[in-house]
Amino acid sequence: MAAALEQYVNSVRTLSSQGNFAQLCEVISKSSDVLARNSSLLDNVMATLDIESHSLGILGILCIKYSSPTITDFETLFLQTQDFINCCQREQVLYATNNYADLCHLFTQQLVDKKQAFRGILILVEAIKKIQLHPAQLTSVHADLCQLCLLAKCFKPALEFLETDINEISKEGGQFDAKHFLMYYYYGGMIYTALKDFDKALYFFEAVITTPSMAVSHIMMEGYKKYILVALILNGKVPSLPKYTPSVVSRYIKPLCQPYHDVVTAYGSNSPDQVRAAINKHEDAITRDSNLGLAKQVTTSLYKKNIQRLTKTFMTLSLADMANRVQLPSAQEAEKYVLHMIEDGEIYAAINQKDGMVRFYDNPEKYNTPSMLKYIDEEIAKCVALDEKIKQMDQEITINAQYVQKLRS
Repeated sequence: MAAALEQYVNSVRTLSSQGNFAQLCEVISKSSDVLARNSSLLDNVMATLDIESHSLGILGILCIKYSSPTITDFETLFLQTQDFINCCQREQVLYATNNYADLCHLFTQQLVDKKQAFRGILILVEAIKKIQLHPAQLTSVHADLCQLCLLAKCFKPALEFLETDINEISKEGGQFDAKHFLMYYYYGGMIYTALKDFDKALYFFEAVITTPSMAVSHIMMEGYKKYILVALILNGKVPSLPKYTPSVVSRYIKPLCQPYHDVVTAYGSNSPDQVRAAINKHEDAITRDSNLGLAKQVTTSLYKKNIQRLTKTFMTLSLADMANRVQLPSAQEAEKYVLHMIEDGEIYAAINQKDGMVRFYDNPEKYNTPSMLKYIDEEIAKCVALDEKIKQMDQEITINAQYVQKLRS
């Protein structure tokens, strides 16, 4: 082993045993060139170190191995990464969260390139938990996990994190790249869209497009396109954006999304034919954005919205008349829509198969059942907890040195 590498190993062992992790991080940073020049010997160096005792030293080596222009033996590197993340000492990696996160980003990129997304999901779940200070803290690795879950079409591991309200952002190396924040909410919105939980999807896409920004972000633009389609599916209209939405959205991003605004205009006519025509007109652009499937769901949602309007006008209606009023091709197609809407709780109705009539009912919920009272109690508890958290955050801002200095200036 080269003398420089022996010195690296000795420094890692000595400083780790002393618990001087801050100085060890500096040594590892300065040794990156030495490690890169001796890349063929890095496996031998790793063999002389213990993952739990020398976590920072092995982290530095793994980052160099992933940064190599060509990775000849990815399978070995994959197993080394898996062992490291599962066995590394949390106390040590918290001193180098930026390097740890970089390792996860490089690991994720390799899996994406090799179309092996599923293999990395549980590893990244463990990686996040290793550097999270508490469950409500967002790390840049969250976005990597969501990306792998999307590609593998395995959403459950990501939901554990997506369902937790974020109230703090991890500062990896003293900062946090806005790209990872945007990607987390963008991928999260796509996961909820795939699960047809459009209410949460809309919230996540709104978080993307309302992030403070002075320049046009491609992620924000793609999020805005999906925000429009999801809003139409959920509400039948696109709500006004909050006042804190950055000006770049209205000034630059909106004009670049004209095909989607044409779909919104067509939707306002309540005519499925006009919506279909608008989608067909811009099919190439919408397909390039990978939004054609979502756009077709917009047409389906308009049929449902039109059926819901009929429930406010009629108590009974024949399936044939319904099909004619909402522009469906046949009574059989109208029956399918009504059955699905009854199953999803979107309308309250019953179909008489003998005469083909549909009878509409009012919402049977009286809000007096034990389950409903339990639900209301849980929601009140969430509101109380949120109020306490906001008061705590407000207090932290009030005594923040930078905030106080700005008030004085």
